[in-house]
Amino acid sequence: MNENSKSKKVFDKFTNVCVKVGNEVHLRSLQDAFAVLMPLFILAGLAVLINNVIFPLFAHGALLTNLQIWGTDVTNGTLNIAGLALAPTIGYILATNKNFSNKIMAAIVALASLVIIMPNNIQLMKAGTQKTINVTGGLSFNNLGTTGMFAGIIIGLLATALFIKLSKVKHLKINLGENIPPAVSASFNNMIPAILTLSFFALISMLLSVFGHTNLIKLITDLIQEPLRAINTSLPGMLLIYSIGNFLFTLGIHQTVINGTLLDPLLLLNMNKNMAAFAAHKQIPYILTNTFRDTFGMIGGTGSTICLLIAIFVFSKMKSSREVAKLSLAPGLFNINEPVIFGYPIVFNIPMMIPFVLQPVIGILIAYFFTAIGWMNRVVVLVPWTTPPLINAYLATAGDWRAVVVQLLIIIIGVFFYLPFMMISEQVVEKSVEMDK
Repeated sequence: MNENSKSKKVFDKFTNVCVKVGNEVHLRSLQDAFAVLMPLFILAGLAVLINNVIFPLFAHGALLTNLQIWGTDVTNGTLNIAGLALAPTIGYILATNKNFSNKIMAAIVALASLVIIMPNNIQLMKAGTQKTINVTGGLSFNNLGTTGMFAGIIIGLLATALFIKLSKVKHLKINLGENIPPAVSASFNNMIPAILTLSFFALISMLLSVFGHTNLIKLITDLIQEPLRAINTSLPGMLLIYSIGNFLFTLGIHQTVINGTLLDPLLLLNMNKNMAAFAAHKQIPYILTNTFRDTFGMIGGTGSTICLLIAIFVFSKMKSSREVAKLSLAPGLFNINEPVIFGYPIVFNIPMMIPFVLQPVIGILIAYFFTAIGWMNRVVVLVPWTTPPLINAYLATAGDWRAVVVQLLIIIIGVFFYLPFMMISEQVVEKSVEMDK
């Protein structure tokens, strides 16, 4: 076996592993759940922007305070119940992906399990003071929102998986006969599995409270969420995972196979915490978020291909390239770049693979530098990923014009970075055409 065959075999194995990871039912369900809830997070971002940037432009004092109740209520119903919303959504989607018949019951069990493991005693701040008091019989936005997002994920997956597993045990089914309404029959069929699942999480909660003086929310946050987020959303970790996803895209495998499962949920957690801090007028904790990555590392879509389109329009003399660029420009302005990825193409085009993978790294590093030195505001508004370049930089940083300058600088650098690889690619095409003649 020659070296090329060995390399191809290793390469194919790596590709197959990545595809299997991305299509694993639990990870795919998690990705789909975030997609379902994305409108809530986008609305939360808009509410934060309007409350803290738009309203202060024309309102002050009591009027401003009254107007900002709108944004606060929106934030409470979206961002501050993120964990609570995730659990049943994951439950429903996982049940769907596993072809389980009673999907709504799976969602209810996931939601009830999450509430069961919530702490019985919580600390709340007394109105008008900085003092906290211990109370019982309530739920806190601190546990239901961004802090509880990972708990919502874990409990949503575990509770649903356990419930479905128990529901397949025939001896746990209650059959009421044929002349029973379907909804009633389904409920009784899954009654014992639901009772057992909820009792299991109640037992775990009781043991942690009595013997550990803690709760599952805190354990998941301290032992799983924060360590994992610290690794995956560190600058080296994020760039590595994101670059692997982009590399897969050059092979025709969409980057969400990796990024959508390993990166996006944790970056979204950072984004939601930034929005919550900005809404509360606190220090913004994170530089790296999903919106930061999209705004400075996905300009015109994955690979920052708006830079390639500009390079083609300015420097390319190849008619076919310019035709593809014309067709790709309109969707590219809204960060949809499949036409250029598969039309130029970038897929399986070795010269173009290099800037496609590396240009986002360059853009993120530049934006990270300017943010870290304090020259540019941190990203505090979750804007839709289809928001056009320059506009998204301005909105994401709550109206900081310097972010637009930074993004423009990244685009200019990207044009000249893509240029030599574009010229090599076109020379390869020209030589191939000549050889065919």
